[in-house]
Amino acid sequence: MKNTTFTLAFFTLFFACAPIKKETTDDIEKKIDSIISLMTIEEKIGQMTQIDQQFLDTIQDLSDYAIGSLLSGGGSNPDTNHFEGWADMYDKYQKVALKSRLGIPLIYGVDAVHGHNNVIGATIFPHNVGLGCANDYELCRKVSEATAVEVAATGINWNFSPCIAIPQDDRWGRHYEGYSEHVDIVSEMGAASIIGYQTTKLGSVNHSIVACAKHFIADGATIWGTGMGNQSDKIDRGNAPISDSLIRAKYLPPYQKALDAGVGTVMASFNSINDLKCHANGYLFNDLLKEEMGFDGFVISDWQGIDEIPGDYKSDIVKSVNAGLDMIMVPGAVKGGGEHYKTFLRLFKEAVDEGLILEERLDDAVRRILRIKFRSGVMDSPMTDRTLLEKVGSDEHKAIAREAVQKSLVLLKNDGILPLSSSKHYYVTGSGSDDIGKQCGGWTIKWQGKLGNITTGTSIIDGIEEYTTTNRNNENKKFDAAIVVVGEDPYTEMKGDTDQLYLSEKDKESIDEVKKMNIPYVVVLITGRPLIVNETIENSNAFLVAWLPGTEGGGVADILFGDKNLQGKLSFSWPKRIEDIPCNYDNICEPLFPLGFGLSYSND
Repeated sequence: MKNTTFTLAFFTLFFACAPIKKETTDDIEKKIDSIISLMTIEEKIGQMTQIDQQFLDTIQDLSDYAIGSLLSGGGSNPDTNHFEGWADMYDKYQKVALKSRLGIPLIYGVDAVHGHNNVIGATIFPHNVGLGCANDYELCRKVSEATAVEVAATGINWNFSPCIAIPQDDRWGRHYEGYSEHVDIVSEMGAASIIGYQTTKLGSVNHSIVACAKHFIADGATIWGTGMGNQSDKIDRGNAPISDSLIRAKYLPPYQKALDAGVGTVMASFNSINDLKCHANGYLFNDLLKEEMGFDGFVISDWQGIDEIPGDYKSDIVKSVNAGLDMIMVPGAVKGGGEHYKTFLRLFKEAVDEGLILEERLDDAVRRILRIKFRSGVMDSPMTDRTLLEKVGSDEHKAIAREAVQKSLVLLKNDGILPLSSSKHYYVTGSGSDDIGKQCGGWTIKWQGKLGNITTGTSIIDGIEEYTTTNRNNENKKFDAAIVVVGEDPYTEMKGDTDQLYLSEKDKESIDEVKKMNIPYVVVLITGRPLIVNETIENSNAFLVAWLPGTEGGGVADILFGDKNLQGKLSFSWPKRIEDIPCNYDNICEPLFPLGFGLSYSND
């Protein structure tokens, strides 16, 4: 061990007396040099380790092992799941981390992929599939900046977003996390999102948080039947049999845009490329991302991502770190389905002692991590700025979310019934008409999301009732028309993989009910991807795709009643049959509706 008394005195002076003015790049690099020169191997490994807070054996481990990062995965929340509870939890952990020998603060990550979606009361925005249909750069930036404010209000300074996958197969359970099947839309929306999170320059304002471009690379290019465990009915975490030239032409441009926008971190992808796991692919991270593209931030693994590399756990560590992964999301306990973080720390140290991982590799990784900690401002201001709490769930944020809903909706059919008249009487029914959880989808409060009133918000029927009176049952009533809200229940990742892209029997019964009433009806579809609903579209008087709109269901009503005109255009081709999938603009496929299709009230 180096001289502890000197080190503590140095860092107490260093952090307490740090100048308020923004430091130059040279200033930061010199400080990083000083820190690394004082670090032990164990402390370097600690900085490269990320643990889910729910799996900590004891909070003191943060200090004792000099842990560099915590995260809250889906559902990993404080006992009291509100904004103050999150801020209290973050500050509690950060205070302990700052008591480590070198006093290096934590960088804390969360999946705030459509708002601060783990927290009850957060503003939940449309998922990326909807934002891609809006295809509005400035709107996407505003959505991400509002999200950054609500994330920063809880102290958290790192967001595992945006997902800049280019989904090619509607059967993928992460389809809705992608903006589009088209590289240009993904590139532009991804850059807008990063600028929103990081607020033009990382650390420039108090609500700037570190963005993370994910998942590097070609996670949307995997083929059906190669998914987790090579299951024949899965695609998530599967294999992408693609050439380097296709990677460069199609899947790399969004990452170049992300780097141009100054993204601080990149997350490795679960998938394989030509049967080699990305987490073990040194060409991708060392040669392509860091050397050729010049990325100077750090690379984070995905949740237990290194565990899926063939071989024992020690070899997983060696292969992934040598492949260029700088921080490993352990995340880490056996009860969580993976290796305990203390096993990771022990085996990592063994690998270094045996020369399997060079200390120079550790120094490079730690340098990258510290660089982002400095740029983000966490080194100077590690504790929560609670003045931001007053902006959480604000009218301003709700207005942005409502605008995002309005602009993301896509009208596929209209025989003239839309826009609706507020003077008429409507029957509103269907599984999605009054269900906040359904309209938010996955990655909301829980990892997989959940049906019901899981958080505060405006349901679609509540939004409709801002315009007119409705009835929620059809007994002894006379209606001018009906609005039927149907669609997918929440899901994410491999649990959403399916080749049964049809309406549920319950939804079909709701539609059949209104058909028997012999009145005109509008179908509103809540979904994370195109479904095979040809007959439903054909039989309806109007068919509106709402995607996964989030908590502000009033935006759907704004379109239904013509308060706002339609702007959304399909960012994905809509297939005619399951057998046609994957059906994209660059495949040989005749879609039911092509990429870019969408009616408005002036052209229907």
